[in-house]
Amino acid sequence: MTDQSELTEAPNPEDTGYHLDKKNVSAILYAVDIEDRAQLIELMEPLHAADIADLLEQINAFDRSRLIRLYDREFDGDILSELDEGIREEVIAVLKPHVLADAVRELDSDDVVDLVEDLGGSQQEVILDALPDADRAMVEQALSYPEYSAGRLMQREVVMAPEHWNVGEAIDHLRGANENDLPTQFYHLVLIDPRLHPVGTVTLGKLMRSRREVPLSSLIEDTFQIIPASQDEGDVAYAFNQYHLISAPVVDDEGRLIGQITIDDAMAVLDEEHEEDILRLAGVGEESSLNDNIRETTRQRVPWLAVNLITSVLASLVIAQFEEAIAQIVALAVLMPIVASMGGNAGTQSLTVAVRAIATKDLTGSNVWRVIRREVLVGLINGVVFAVVMGIIGVVWFGSPALGYVIAAAMVVNMIVAGLAGTVIPVILERIGIDPALASGAFVTTVTDVVGFFAFLGLAAVVLL
Repeated sequence: MTDQSELTEAPNPEDTGYHLDKKNVSAILYAVDIEDRAQLIELMEPLHAADIADLLEQINAFDRSRLIRLYDREFDGDILSELDEGIREEVIAVLKPHVLADAVRELDSDDVVDLVEDLGGSQQEVILDALPDADRAMVEQALSYPEYSAGRLMQREVVMAPEHWNVGEAIDHLRGANENDLPTQFYHLVLIDPRLHPVGTVTLGKLMRSRREVPLSSLIEDTFQIIPASQDEGDVAYAFNQYHLISAPVVDDEGRLIGQITIDDAMAVLDEEHEEDILRLAGVGEESSLNDNIRETTRQRVPWLAVNLITSVLASLVIAQFEEAIAQIVALAVLMPIVASMGGNAGTQSLTVAVRAIATKDLTGSNVWRVIRREVLVGLINGVVFAVVMGIIGVVWFGSPALGYVIAAAMVVNMIVAGLAGTVIPVILERIGIDPALASGAFVTTVTDVVGFFAFLGLAAVVLL
């Protein structure tokens, strides 16, 4: 039996190896059970906001509510930012109004926008009412931009300086500024002209190691990207990744500086897009989460299972055309799933590579035919390799060289078609404005199943009967 004194022994805050594990969770829940707030705070203190968010996501709703109420004023705004959207509304509903107000006021404007945009109307008002008037106005203005745009992603807090200043004037400005006027984290000083148009950025490193009389204009970074507020956040993330940006100014339709985007937000978008692509390829919905309830999970998966049912029916119709051949040669029923399965797997491999390349803008009109040729040749080579294997299996297993030739030929045909379909289908879908990650899987599976069954059973009907 576990000694509770051992469970409740608080970790050393100086121990940088402290992290959330089963023992820590047990100790925290025990502190909640006995309503020992001091012990709970001591146990939670070394945890990062992301770890606390993970903890809240892992435990059940009853324990989550009790922990939040006992933790009370110690609840940090960063925890809300780190929480999965599936339980964020639930947590906000449990927080006391004054605790929620304090937590929200700690956040930068971009984090507040991210927090508010996915909430219902009543909970949005709760968050907005907790903000000072100036901050509320900034958040509401950001919410006026289209969803998934740079205007939603940016933070309004930005450090700027006139382009004619020198290093000394900039440093004096920063030292004299009220701490509430500066972002929590910033990496660049944005230089502006008299019309508030950004003309360049200066890194803090260059600023601090330069002499006071050096003009800021002589320290401008070579890599300078201006982000329009209306730009899609996916394109913003691509620019940060492509050009190795740390931060970038955001401008309105007239080119005036209105905010900035930092690398942490851009990489969060990139991570979300990668996750969405994986979920879409699997047909489980782009926002699936372990915290979704049964009804929501079912709702997300049913449409794609229905699509899969339709494609399976199409493949079955092909099989039905060869009932007589299957009835006479039982071996066909045994071997035909192998052809379709190998083609499906090969198609998925090509499809995954193509969808990822499209998302990162690596697959373009200038190289698409080269990539298609490569995938077709890879399919041919793999088809020949596995055709030899399956040909031998057909001969050894069923004692029929003709059957071995048939399945070998069908394997080559289907592997070539799989490589072609896995590349061409997502490219075509992307060209006509359909997300290739969303719909490619169903089309590729249908093509490989239909072609695989038709090639194998058709050749068998001609050669073996």
